[in-house]
This record gives sequence, C-alpha cells and structure tokens, in this order.
Amino acid sequence: MPDTSTGSKGSTEGAGNRRAAGPSRRSILAATAGLTAALAVGGSAHAAPADDDRLRALISRMTLEEKVGQLFVMRVYGHSATDPDQADIDANLKEIGVRTAAELIARYRVGGIIYFTWAHNTRDPHQIADLSNGIQRASLEQPRGLPVLVTTDQEHGIVCRVGKPATLFPGAMAIGAGGSRTDARALGRISGAELRAMGINQDYSPDADVNVNPANPVIGVRSFGADPDAVAALVAAEVEGYQGSRVAATAKHFPGHGDTATDSHYGFPVITHSRDLWEKLDAVPFRAAIEAGIDSIMTAHIQFPALDDSGDPATLSHPILTGILRGELGYDGVVVTDSLGMQGVRTKYGDDRVPVLALKAGVDQLLNPPSLDVAWNAVLQAVRGGELTESRLDESILRILRLKTRLGLFEQPYASRGQVAMTVGNWAHRNTAARIADRTTTLLVNRDRLLPLSRSEHRRLLVVGADPASPSGTTGPPTGVLAAALAELGFTTTVLSTGITPSAATVDKAVAAARDADAVVVGTYNVGAGSSQQTLVERLVATGRPVVAIAIRNPYDVAQLPSVPAFLAAYSWTDVELRAAARVVAGQVEPNGKLPVPVQRADDPAKVLYPLGYGLTY
Repeated sequence: MPDTSTGSKGSTEGAGNRRAAGPSRRSILAATAGLTAALAVGGSAHAAPADDDRLRALISRMTLEEKVGQLFVMRVYGHSATDPDQADIDANLKEIGVRTAAELIARYRVGGIIYFTWAHNTRDPHQIADLSNGIQRASLEQPRGLPVLVTTDQEHGIVCRVGKPATLFPGAMAIGAGGSRTDARALGRISGAELRAMGINQDYSPDADVNVNPANPVIGVRSFGADPDAVAALVAAEVEGYQGSRVAATAKHFPGHGDTATDSHYGFPVITHSRDLWEKLDAVPFRAAIEAGIDSIMTAHIQFPALDDSGDPATLSHPILTGILRGELGYDGVVVTDSLGMQGVRTKYGDDRVPVLALKAGVDQLLNPPSLDVAWNAVLQAVRGGELTESRLDESILRILRLKTRLGLFEQPYASRGQVAMTVGNWAHRNTAARIADRTTTLLVNRDRLLPLSRSEHRRLLVVGADPASPSGTTGPPTGVLAAALAELGFTTTVLSTGITPSAATVDKAVAAARDADAVVVGTYNVGAGSSQQTLVERLVATGRPVVAIAIRNPYDVAQLPSVPAFLAAYSWTDVELRAAARVVAGQVEPNGKLPVPVQRADDPAKVLYPLGYGLTY
C-alpha cells in the first residue's frame, strides 16, 4: 500500500487557489487533449460524440483495477485528505484498511467520495474546500488520474451534511407547502453555488418520492408531498437550480419510496402499488426529473412486485433499472445505488454479491459499501471470471466521465478559498432562505382567532415541547430556538424542554409553569395516539391558558390534538423553519403555507380531517 500522506495539511490541501492547483490541472488537461473545449457552461447538456470519443480513449488506457475503482463512491473519515485526526485514522484503518482519503484513492482509485458530518468531513466551509482540493489532488496525481465526484446528502430540512455558516433552507415538505417553483429553483441554485464553492460537485437531492403514507418512517417530510404533479414540478425546478450552479442533482429513490411503513436502513420494504398506480403516482416526478435533464438517479432498496416479482430489491433489479428506467423512461444518465450498507439491500444477498448484481441490473455507481475491500474485489473477480464483461464496466464509466465532463471537473477540479468567502452563507443567500421559509408555515387551527399572539396581552410565553437532536449544523434545541426567536420579536420567554416522551413529573412541571405564563407554545414531534405528548398538550389546554402547538416534523400531529386552540405546521426543527414559525406566531408575517399532504382523522383514518391544499391565514 503506497504511503500518500506526505506533507502537512497546509502544503497539500490548503492551496485552493489556482497557482497551487496548477501542475495537476495542466497534467489532466494535457491527458485529455482538449476534452472540455466543446462543453456548454452550466446546465446538464449531454456530451457531444467527439467528447465521447476522447472519453473512450481515456477508458481504453485504464487498467481493470482502475475501472473497478471508478464505479465506487466511498465514505472516509477525517477533515483532511492527508492529515486527519488520529481517531479518524483509526476509524479508517478499521473500516477501510487505509489511513487517509489520499490512501483510499491510491489503493482503490475510487471515482467518488461522499461526505458525512459523523465522518468529520464537514467542520466548516474553508476546511471542506481544503478537503475537496486534497481529494482532487490525490486522485489527479495518480497515473492516469481522474477528477473525483465529491458528493453529499444536502437535502435541506432534516437531512443536511453541511451546516452553518452555510445557508440552510426549509426541507422538501415545507417547500411543498409553499408550492413555489421559483423558490425550489432558488434553493437549488443557491445551495448548489455554495456546495460547488466548497468543492462538492454532486448532491443526493431532490427527493422525488411521493409521500402518500403518513406512517412512512424514512421519507415523510423529506418529500415535497402527496400530489405527484406538484412533487414533479418542484423536483424539476430544484434540478434546474442545482445543475445551473454546476452541481449534479440526484433524484431519489427510484422507483419510489413514498408508500412504506418500513425504513430501508433497517428492513426490506415492500411497495404494493399496481403497475398502473406506479405510472400515475410514483413515476411522475422521475419522468419530470428526466425531462429536466437530471444528472443522476438514486435507486431504492425496496421490493416492488408489480415491477419485478423476483423478490429482489429495485437496486438489484434488471427489469426495473434497465427495463423501465433505461428502456421505458429513456434515461441514459448516471444511476447510483443508495448506500450499500443499508439493510434493505443486504437481506437477500451477501455483501460480495450485491455490487455485482447491482452492476448487472444497470447501476453505474456503487455507494458506500460496508466493506470496500469485499465489494471492490467481488467486482474485480466477476470480470476476471466472466460474470461481468469489461465492456459492461466501460458503459458505466463512460456515463460517469460524461458527468464529470459536464461539471467541468477536467477543466477546473479545485475549489477556491476566495469563492468560499464570497459565496457560502452570504447575507443575500440567508435572506432568501428566510423569505422562502416565511411562505411555508401552515396554519391549520386558529379558534377564536388566537393567532397572532399579542405582545401586550400574551407577553409572557412558556415554550415547551420535544427537543429531538438538532439537524446538522443548526443551533438547537428546538425549544431554545423558538424561545429566542420569540424573544427577539418582543415577548418574554421561559423555556422548559419536555422531550418526545415527557414523564408524568415533567408534564406536572410544565402545567405548573404554565400558570405563570400568558400563553404557551408547545413543539410537537410525531404525536401518537395515547402518547405522553398528547397528554402534555391536553393538560396545558386544561389550564385555561392559550396554547399554540407547532408540529416540528410531521403535520399529521394535528389529528391527535383535537383540543388545541391553535396549530401550525413547520415541517422541521431547523432554525430557518422554527424562526419562520415564530414570525407567524407573532404576526410579523402571515401564514401562507398550504398542506402538501392530506391529514386523516385519528379515529377514522379512512376519512380526511384536513385535505390537501388546506391552510388558514390571518
């Protein structure tokens, strides 16, 4: 194993400027002999035939091992490509058998790397840019070196890997409540510009699932909503925004993960939709994404018998990926698996078979296998043994290199520190995110016109409720963010975190505190029938104090709280959404959001309590 960890962070990663990046850039430009000359700037234009000829020439010079590596997108621990902290070195050695990102690239020649907060890849924007540059340099300095697709899950809302001071937007269901294609496009454009400034050139967003199951534990508010046409319009707009900023967007999770009660991270969901229902529901946003020129599509680890009755997950299904996605939908972009470490794809086959079967099904990129060594060698042996042909690998590598070409990575693979300072989290971006959030908060109940609260009549507010772990890079906890926002708007606030499952003693404490307040604001989180959150709200209402409930995740909570006099849906507990909800409570802005999903009655789920598109205003 070559030792590529020479030099300090400053000498090998800190040079995001063009001068330091020059030698590697010149070498890759020479190797590709004018590859980028005919590229369109921005967007998602397809490579011209002449470019394909040059890319095929590149592929013909690659070794089999290099070709196998190009198919993988892998995690790696550490804030630096060459000089991570010792704990991250230890984690890399344990899980991957290398010490650093640079060693990972040297050994396996991976075509992509995915950033995670928990892998300590995303401390701050300048560090992220330096890490990205170190990764690109490590790859380009290899023999026949190629630029790397640096990826992450920046969906916004509850799934974000890059946090403050980057601009954070409302999540998909909140955007669905706002219903504005312009806002969705702006989200993609601004988020894409900030990611690209940090050297991240592929985002696993938007979520194109149509969430028609209130019990969905893995999608929910990550979806734009339950109306396939509305979801399709917002997916297409977000794709246009991202790809206009030269970041590859990724529609997920094909063929549709919106109607399941099983989380594919931990189980193997089965979608029981008929083929006809799939065409009218699940397929609609993916068709729109393809029409918008989507650069990549992510597969789902779900069983979909109406599309393939073999019992295989869609990720491993030739009828679904090649027959439907490639054949019927006409998609010829990059297909990437969802993480291969998820249980949904590991239930039926071993980790050595999954990557081979995925490639046979029509996948191009293999994301984050639990053991890269097992997966990489399995693909290598499948080619040497004749189960996979080298030409099959070449098809996928051509798609991957086309994507890298469209993104301009052969021409300019490096991030600029100056661009980070100008772009990431600037005032204009943050202001746009706040204004978008103002258009998403949804008012579902407002008895006796309790809202907006009056600063003279309701000056003393008790803020209680659930405090789930704050999404990456946000301030948190939710009660604290709400209280601070309301205090800025002229109220006097007291905070009591009651949690997701408040005990009887905690409920008693909240009730006692409510007696000293003029009104109570309570944040709810996935309230179930008979839950202690339900008890908390009912006891607070019984005090006679005005109570305002804010659903900080799923809007379905309202069905479990029939006695609450005022109810708002914020769709997430990120700062930008909570602060927007506070502005609505205070009357600084009017509630304009409309439900992007229907809410069924708690006592009779077959009946609708609040229909799609419902929403009150002042």
